[in-house]
Amino acid sequence: MEQLAVVGVSIPGVGTLVDVLAGIPDSTIALVVLVAVTLSLPCFLYGAWLMIVSDPITWGVLKRHLVVVTLGLALTTVPLVAWMIPKFWGQTSGVAVVHAFLGVQAYAFFVLAATGIVRILRAKWASAEFRGATDFELDALDDEEHDLGHWRGRLRIGVVGYTALWLLAYLTGLLRYALKYNPFG
Repeated sequence: MEQLAVVGVSIPGVGTLVDVLAGIPDSTIALVVLVAVTLSLPCFLYGAWLMIVSDPITWGVLKRHLVVVTLGLALTTVPLVAWMIPKFWGQTSGVAVVHAFLGVQAYAFFVLAATGIVRILRAKWASAEFRGATDFELDALDDEEHDLGHWRGRLRIGVVGYTALWLLAYLTGLLRYALKYNPFG
């Protein structure tokens, strides 16, 4: 009996992921990936909008922001890991290399942003005053003990860098799709 093994999960009777994808035309998979990555953009924009218009930024706003942005990251990262990276090694065009370079740089900025958000969340958790609170102002955690200004700076730099490079990678991805699959005839 064949099994589909994806990240340690087996599904009896389906076959391997490579076998399943081999039966689907490359252009169809590329279109699904394009749609998924395109759908992540509204998630990122809504997440940014939440943080821009909310004053003060409360725990509730932050949680909502993180849920929306996590959805956007999943819509981008799952196709990246499942299809784009395995396909990259067989492609040597200049556009493919530029697309991959921009994508790697975007994720490097994401890691920088994640280091900031993790420290901010750890400061919240470490604060007895706010540990059980469901709604509070994040500015209330700013003190010398936590040095959140530094971590917020890393977070902002990471978010701006990720967003700018993600947009450039997205545009080069659109160019790659148009050049390879010629969707308009």
